[in-house]
Amino acid sequence: MAWRPNKLNKLPLYKQIANYLESRIINGEFPPDSRLPSERELAHQLNVNRSTVNAAFEELRSTGLVKRIVGYGTVVNKKVWKNGHGRVPNWDQYVKEGFDQPNNPLNQQIYRYIGSDDRLINFAIGELSADLWPAKLIQSISDTLFKNDFLGYENVQGNLQLREAISDHLKPYRQIESTPSSILITSGAQQAIHLIIRGLLHPGDSVAIEDPSYAYSLPIFHSKGLNTHFIPVHKNGIDPEQIIAIHKKHRLKMLFLNPTYHNPTGVSLDIERRRKVMEICTNYGIAIVEDDPYCLLGYQQPPIPTLKSMDQEGLVLYVSSLSKIVASGLRIGWILGPQNVINRLTDVKQQMDFGPPNLPQWIAANLLRSEHFNEHIENLKIELKKKRDLTIESLQKELNDNIYFLIPKRGIHLWCKIQNEQIDEKVLFQQAVKNGMVFTLEIH
Repeated sequence: MAWRPNKLNKLPLYKQIANYLESRIINGEFPPDSRLPSERELAHQLNVNRSTVNAAFEELRSTGLVKRIVGYGTVVNKKVWKNGHGRVPNWDQYVKEGFDQPNNPLNQQIYRYIGSDDRLINFAIGELSADLWPAKLIQSISDTLFKNDFLGYENVQGNLQLREAISDHLKPYRQIESTPSSILITSGAQQAIHLIIRGLLHPGDSVAIEDPSYAYSLPIFHSKGLNTHFIPVHKNGIDPEQIIAIHKKHRLKMLFLNPTYHNPTGVSLDIERRRKVMEICTNYGIAIVEDDPYCLLGYQQPPIPTLKSMDQEGLVLYVSSLSKIVASGLRIGWILGPQNVINRLTDVKQQMDFGPPNLPQWIAANLLRSEHFNEHIENLKIELKKKRDLTIESLQKELNDNIYFLIPKRGIHLWCKIQNEQIDEKVLFQQAVKNGMVFTLEIH
């Protein structure tokens, strides 16, 4: 009796057909380079629609088992067989169909450049140059470790001494009240964003982010199937009224903001707009994720209140790290939020990596408690201002009226717009690399 798909089976018909054809190929009934029956012929034999057979062929093509030859038909792909017997996975297809979306090709290219042996001047990645790291301080702290410390699994939520040190740090430096139990240690701020999206949002949820935003965060939002809406950043930050407009149309679940010394524009959300953002999100029940790695880098300017310091309702999840003020390689970040949220995100993190590594946490805890930490921060602001002034002087000398930028009063970012329409930004990028410098382009 001829085989036919079972329409009462819960498995879709096209998958039943794909499995049937795969078994015949593996059994040698359709050897490498042999042609399968046509879609029309199979549809007639199996008493199904031609579209069902087409879907079955697509299933087999996605695994690399067969290939389509225009004008000839669908044939068994001999490239998936090893020595005529064992089948080799189609890794190209795996790569294309992975759950997480790849970074933009330009960002991939930038990372290849800065990861090479070429000594490029690096304006593309927001990290401190080596001369600004507190190397001697970290060395002195490292020399004291291992006397009574055990390199076993750490608390998944993070080392208690580090969480206590962060809690003690947040009050004088950022005017934020906290407790160690309300803090989760993460592998930098990037992992914190990952955890929040994975642990608190569902595919199809609407979120709003700034435009432009940190380029390496964008694939996270897209991979998780979120409806992402953009709010333009102006010289005083975003326009809070746009939050209302987006929410009424799309029902926002979360607002992701980098309101202080914004990456990449360098601007800060002014105090009146901060108050308005808090008021709007409180009225509409919109959660705020405040990404705040730069707030201590104020060039002697008065500190701007964080959104979290203004939060009386438990509205804000506060994300920060030591990457921009100490060293990116420590990979120490944190999330501060309501206890039930921290519990949930800790559980998600446990599934990912079983907790952060011990050594960086020990160093970070001692660093934050060091009597020399404030001295490092004050020196860092002075040196960053010098580097900003030198960069601006060079831009004005070399590009003059061809670009426009606002001089940042704080932080580490300088955002330029090309004024001369004859300048192709991509050609400029390639020429810069050839001359030993790499920078980041806005990605649309």
